[in-house]
Amino acid sequence: MRHYQQNRGFGSPGYQFGPGMLSPFIKYIIGINLALFIIQNFYPQMTSLFGFTPARFFSDFPNLLYQPFTYMFLHGSLGHIFFNMFALWMFGTEIELTWGSKRFSKFYLIGGICGALLTMIVQPGQSAVVVGASAAIYSVLVAYWFMFPNRQLLLFFVLPVKVKWAIPGIMLLGFLFGGREIAHFAHLGGAIFGFIYMKSDWKFLSFSNKYKAYKYKRQQAKFEKNKEKAKAVMKQVDDVLDRINEVGFENLTKEEKRILEEASNDLSNQDKPK
Repeated sequence: MRHYQQNRGFGSPGYQFGPGMLSPFIKYIIGINLALFIIQNFYPQMTSLFGFTPARFFSDFPNLLYQPFTYMFLHGSLGHIFFNMFALWMFGTEIELTWGSKRFSKFYLIGGICGALLTMIVQPGQSAVVVGASAAIYSVLVAYWFMFPNRQLLLFFVLPVKVKWAIPGIMLLGFLFGGREIAHFAHLGGAIFGFIYMKSDWKFLSFSNKYKAYKYKRQQAKFEKNKEKAKAVMKQVDDVLDRINEVGFENLTKEEKRILEEASNDLSNQDKPK
């Protein structure tokens, strides 16, 4: 597959192979996946330990809670890891450069986890081990489909097809000809996550920011409330001080003396180290 530069706004129009550079997060992910793939070949038991097996996940619960995360870093064959990492570089690079590494990394990882979640929901008794980054890759494909629908790809280096047709076609071919050993529900889980995220603009990944903003607003409201309260107290204190100038402290009412005492206590508390 090749990218068409038509919608990019830089360089001369024409076909080029891929997006060029490796973006920061994708560079780390490819490195980690390649390193673990090499280790897998020396220690094949890693596959059953860190791959995702729904039946074992439930039977040994909660001992294998890590598997829905770790499975996406393992692969079953050289072709498996090559095509996944190739697709990540091809389609994910521009998304990461557009969104930023922090947002893209969360999106990618949650897409992979959603693939495991759908698999365990639909096939809780499955005893076959699921490995691979394909669920995360499918979420990336869906995001690319939304962001660059009219960009052209050269499928098989020959056939120019727009992204809005090419990516659904790639997914359909994978489903029809992928074989029984393919984790189709993992792929579907990643794709569904990507679709919901992009279609509804549902920013799952900004919940922490929204909470921080909510907390900040509450603190600001509390500060403003205390500020208004302090102004009211100082107004009362000023009135009492004016009364002292007029009639003397001994002639103040009990209420006026209480106001001075409470204001004095508040000031003392503020001066104490926290």
